[in-house]
Amino acid sequence: MDPLHQAPLYAQWRLPLLRSVLERGGVVACPAEGVWGLSCDPYSEAAVADLLTLKLRSVQKGLIVVAANAAMFDEVLSYLSPDERHRLRASWPGPNTWLVPNHGVFPDWITGESRDVAIRVTSALPLRRLSESFGGPLVSTSANPAGLPPPHYLWALRRHFGVTLPVLPGRLEQAGKPSTIRRIGDGTIVRP
Repeated sequence: MDPLHQAPLYAQWRLPLLRSVLERGGVVACPAEGVWGLSCDPYSEAAVADLLTLKLRSVQKGLIVVAANAAMFDEVLSYLSPDERHRLRASWPGPNTWLVPNHGVFPDWITGESRDVAIRVTSALPLRRLSESFGGPLVSTSANPAGLPPPHYLWALRRHFGVTLPVLPGRLEQAGKPSTIRRIGDGTIVRP
């Protein structure tokens, strides 16, 4: 069986609930590759505004969008050269976020002041399952208010945001840092 569908029962029953929260424009928490993250529908301006309010983050900075598979990014990937698409796909799934030209695919509340959008096919099982259940890409940003360290444990997430934030249980893929961010054009590392 595909490991994407081998979820503990306590997490499987939460997917429809969390999908419903996302569809209604809500924000949820979910373990990502290296830290706990916050997710919402990238096409819902109200959901993104709520997420940014929780994080005390400016919309100008932009946000990362993740997906369960590369096909969910077909529209934005269609603007890249075959070599660039191959480079991205070879690095996915995994903790590799790429800045690619947006061409109006994602709204400006996702890209911020940039003409690029940050995209990643996640290897974090809970986040992949959440994206697959939602049926599309999701915002994924570390679950911490600006200036505070990102949480590696559920208790640290709860310390930041309390117990009312809906959570998809799971484990971090690796204890460590958020994903590496690179520019597609020249491979420049923006965030190690």
